[in-house]
Amino acid sequence: MNKQETIAPNSFKMIRAMAGIGILCGLLIVFTYEGTKPRIETLRAEALKEAIFKVIPGSTQMQPYVYQDNTFKPANKSDEDVIYAGYDDSGVFKGLAIVAAGQGYADIIRIIYGYSIDQQEVIGFYVLESKETPGLGDKIEKDPDFLDNFTDLDVSLNEDKDALKNKVTTVKSGSKVNEYEIDGITGATISSRAIEDIIASSAEKWMPIIHKNRSIFKNIDNE
Repeated sequence: MNKQETIAPNSFKMIRAMAGIGILCGLLIVFTYEGTKPRIETLRAEALKEAIFKVIPGSTQMQPYVYQDNTFKPANKSDEDVIYAGYDDSGVFKGLAIVAAGQGYADIIRIIYGYSIDQQEVIGFYVLESKETPGLGDKIEKDPDFLDNFTDLDVSLNEDKDALKNKVTTVKSGSKVNEYEIDGITGATISSRAIEDIIASSAEKWMPIIHKNRSIFKNIDNE
């Protein structure tokens, strides 16, 4: 047997072994993912629930709703584009939590914000997912002055109740004079304006719909 005849079988064995290892690794990844998927989904649900209570001050229980057939109905786990009604221990309605997302500087930013129907204001804000630049763009998650924008941000409707009276707008840090303005973050203009765009687009969509169906969101009987 010459040298070439010896190399060919060895090469085939090596390729076959590598292919087998690749298949085995792939199966291990699949099994690991499937095994941890329920746990991951549980943790995400718990994190979302905590976020809902953060953005609706005073809330301790919640009910998800989905908008179908021109009205809000209790949502199922499989429903998408869900909003959440928050209630206190006594079942008193405290507000709504709305998830929204949009393009940031680095990637998609996913947020949740609280809304008071009576006040027509954003009353809370929390970043669910973000990959903004550490030390700059990620200040949207923790800068106290920036977060203060979202305790009473005006998203009231016009006289016809079909659009916002004033567009949510980001201004230079420290120059806010109107309740519908967001004080931006110095050095993180793009991330600040991304939050503006996300909230403005979401509010333009949801506020008129919520107003038309506001009677649905009322106190619940805990007994």
